[in-house]
Amino acid sequence: MAGTTHTVTNQAPPLVQYDVFRADRVLVEAVERHLDPDVLDEGLSELSGLGLTAGSAQVQEWGVLANENPPALRTHDRYGHRIDEVDFHPSWHRLLGKGVSAGLTAAWDRPGGHVRRAAAFLVWTQVEAGNCCPLSMTHAAVPALRTDPALAAEWEPRLTSMVYDRALRPAGQKPGALFGMGMTEKQGGSDVRANTTAARPLAEDGAYELTGHKWFCSAPMSDAFLVLAQAPGGLTCFLVPRVLGDGTRNVFLIQRLKDKLGNRSNASAEVEFAGTWARRVGEEGRGVSAIIGMVAATRLDCVLGSAGLMRQAVAQAVHHTSYREAFGGKLVDKPLMRNVLADLALESEAATTLALRLAAAYDDGGEGERALLRIAVPAAKYWVTKRCAPLAVEAAECLGGNGYVEESGMPRLVRESPLNSVWEGAGNVQALDVLRALRREPAALDAYLREVGRARGADHRLDAAIKNLLTDLADLDAVEGRARRLAERLTLTLQASLLVRHAPPEVADTFCASRLSGDAGTTFGTLPHTLNLKSLVTRAHPTP
Repeated sequence: MAGTTHTVTNQAPPLVQYDVFRADRVLVEAVERHLDPDVLDEGLSELSGLGLTAGSAQVQEWGVLANENPPALRTHDRYGHRIDEVDFHPSWHRLLGKGVSAGLTAAWDRPGGHVRRAAAFLVWTQVEAGNCCPLSMTHAAVPALRTDPALAAEWEPRLTSMVYDRALRPAGQKPGALFGMGMTEKQGGSDVRANTTAARPLAEDGAYELTGHKWFCSAPMSDAFLVLAQAPGGLTCFLVPRVLGDGTRNVFLIQRLKDKLGNRSNASAEVEFAGTWARRVGEEGRGVSAIIGMVAATRLDCVLGSAGLMRQAVAQAVHHTSYREAFGGKLVDKPLMRNVLADLALESEAATTLALRLAAAYDDGGEGERALLRIAVPAAKYWVTKRCAPLAVEAAECLGGNGYVEESGMPRLVRESPLNSVWEGAGNVQALDVLRALRREPAALDAYLREVGRARGADHRLDAAIKNLLTDLADLDAVEGRARRLAERLTLTLQASLLVRHAPPEVADTFCASRLSGDAGTTFGTLPHTLNLKSLVTRAHPTP
């Protein structure tokens, strides 16, 4: 029983029963900006429906339960037969089913499909990020499969289906299928050319037998996987089905599940191939080029996922401080807290604006847009994912001690926040990929400069940043040691250009002042006090 002094006051109510999409003004504006008018109303309605689902108390509880009840590996059944299955909490399956039915695997060849999916991915990440991994893998497998038209014709309809079927049976008997991926090996990491998994050709055309080990295999209960292995002609991409066409299970030995810092609801595994049947994707020796489309798409999802985590962290911080009172007034009205919140909101807005611009480039599909993606995706993946972790920690601090308690949801965001900077190539890999694009693909730099140049003359700080960037780019010899700084500046300049062109003047002004001219400290909450910070906080408020 409660004591006589146990009266609860001055606590913020839960942030539930609201439209996660419509409450995000930056995201709504980006969708309105990038979607064609003929699909805009449909897209907004679709996203609002998902936003209401994501903001409901029931679905948020599913996210909590999926996180608190992580997957469990069952290597054998009660009779001793090897089964290699992963059991998930029912909430995981409910979330995954909602994600599939919302079109998170169905962007390709759909009008405005990538922008609509990007916005949906950003919304759905805010419920529970773990289930977004198989959704991302499945979506990203399409461009890899398209290197082999026969395989694409067979598998693409299953991958882009909006029906989730969890049953472990031949994919040809299911209304929809999910994909995982296995590239990394313990001895090579990101250096996939050091992979030792061997592929031996079989009598059947295009069929191989795989033998080897994968140190990280994403979503091990998926229907099929794209993996890299050494064929006689060199490193090659393969499709490994979980269940063969005759109903027998392929040799897919799950040795253990990784015990991860965050992303607890999602299973990541070490797997062994021992006479595993596989189908070649593309030509022998062309494995990296075959799978590169998948890698690029998942890297964009890293940007989207981090943008979603940032948005949820900011929404929780602004919501809490709008109710919490201290020192004679609401926390949100205190000048120093307002500075922190405005800085967090600014970072979140820049991430969302950039992520949706890149999704729009996928929808466009033109040569110039593809060239822009080649340099902008790894640069954005480097910088946006790096900013996620410090933002999540600072947002949790806005809740004080409450933000350090699991029930607030903030610790889950903090644990999740470093993931996207590691997944699909850590920071150094992204920075080096930016350098590779700059050195080998002049069209990529031309496309980038055209994009940032659209805002030239609108802000003197942006003009100066472009000029300084051009000076740096003039000498790419011995640049590897400063590749991170270069990737950072490329991203900040691109974000500034987008905000100058599309955001309210106070947002663009604050970004250019704090991110380009250096008129701010190294931590959040050090924006110049002369700027209009209140409007940034108001803009970020998740109004139910």
